[in-house]
Amino acid sequence: MSDSQQPPSRRAARASTTSRGRRGVEPAAGAEPGAAPSEGTTTEPRGIAGFVRRHPRAVLTTSLSVAFVLLASGSLLAGIAVGSADAAPAPTASATPTAEPDPRTLPATIAAPSPVRTCSILSFARSPELATIHGTVINAASGEVLFDRRGDAAVRTASVLKVATAAAALSALGPDFRITTKVVAGSTPGTVVLVGAGDATLSRLPAGQESIYRGAPKLSDLAAQVVAAHAAANPESPGITQLVLDATYWNPADAWHPTWNRDRIPAGFQAPATALMVDGDRADPRAQTSPRSDDPIARAGTAFAQAIAAAGNPAGVPSVSRGSAVGGAVLGQVQSQPVSRLIAQMLPNSDNMLGEMLARITSKSLGLDGSTASLTQAITGALNTYGLDTAGLVIKDGSGLATDNGVPTRFMAQLFAVIQTGEQNLSIITEALPVAGESGTLAGRFTGSSAVARGQVTAKTGFLRSAHTLSGIIRAADGTVLTFAFYAIRDGITDGARPALDALTAGAFRCGNNLSNN
Repeated sequence: MSDSQQPPSRRAARASTTSRGRRGVEPAAGAEPGAAPSEGTTTEPRGIAGFVRRHPRAVLTTSLSVAFVLLASGSLLAGIAVGSADAAPAPTASATPTAEPDPRTLPATIAAPSPVRTCSILSFARSPELATIHGTVINAASGEVLFDRRGDAAVRTASVLKVATAAAALSALGPDFRITTKVVAGSTPGTVVLVGAGDATLSRLPAGQESIYRGAPKLSDLAAQVVAAHAAANPESPGITQLVLDATYWNPADAWHPTWNRDRIPAGFQAPATALMVDGDRADPRAQTSPRSDDPIARAGTAFAQAIAAAGNPAGVPSVSRGSAVGGAVLGQVQSQPVSRLIAQMLPNSDNMLGEMLARITSKSLGLDGSTASLTQAITGALNTYGLDTAGLVIKDGSGLATDNGVPTRFMAQLFAVIQTGEQNLSIITEALPVAGESGTLAGRFTGSSAVARGQVTAKTGFLRSAHTLSGIIRAADGTVLTFAFYAIRDGITDGARPALDALTAGAFRCGNNLSNN
């Protein structure tokens, strides 16, 4: 039966019940507040139960969400526990503590501690007589640089450079190489050609007399060979009427470097570096220092023409001209002393002409042209065989007289470290060098307080108007072998630099391996 078909009394009762269900339980009409409900009324549950009854779907949804969160959290915690158990087993006690790893990067090998050196030579290095000092001292055994001031600057060396020239010649030529001077038949009858090859020791002194270069070949010997050979080849016309001088082994015009001082010629220290000369072009072949000439080729030609006449040439003294050989038969030849002996003659008294000859011949032996422009390539190329770094060296001559040479003191100290081993024939250099207070250009040096190093310093000296230099080997007081190079450089430098260099070197002798760079 539908609501509309129910009696009015029942519809009213249902409406009342519905109304109470919406508003909650209310007291019956006329009842006191707080009185028990009257008989026949329905009581709704209160609190959580009532909320659940009134909102069953919301409660169900919320309950399911909470249950899902709890289950997921439990699974996560269980996974962490299992993973932690696998990755990190429970620690156990150890009798030996485990060292914590050092986070720093460590080298593969730990260097030995460096000694603290306390012996200083700075007071000597700061001498005003030394002007601008360039210097390097090396422990020859270890290669350690003990002292260095401007040691990498490529500057003028003066005659210290002759040591590099000697070492290059030993490498390129060998100690037994000899320079050959020969005479060949000319292209016209009665003509002979004297061909120079750089032997500055060829002497015009007669047999039985020695020049400054003991054991030098003689023009008289060569002339005797030529006169006899020419007469045998030309019995109908045995006389030599024309002598041609061939000095083209290197360009004769390239015989004088523009920075050399011309006053060295009359002073007796230097001549133009031509491939043909006699007695180092000295006026007196027996004197170490003797005036030279501007034309060594002419002096040699005059002397040989006279030697031909003295040897019995039927035509007497031949006329002299200049030219070049064209491949005629050899009529005679003489040879110099071996390179080892030439070095022994060059270094003690700093012979400039031997320095120039050895440098030019080294260039020619390496396939170059013997010019001054070729010497950097020639000398450095020969020095490379000793395992030295020659980068940056500038070599303009073989004697060290050119002011635009550039060789650092560090390089010279390193070269001497190789030389003092005596290997590769380098003992020839050590044996030829001056010794402090005893020989060569050091015979009168190392006096006063510097005399403590006499006999213990073997070195090469050098002098220019703008430099005093000293480089070599020190056998120090503590037994250490040191190699060194000191250059004092200033335009107009005085001779006071010499004893100042001696004092500086003697200071290094006293310090030995305790030498400090400070």
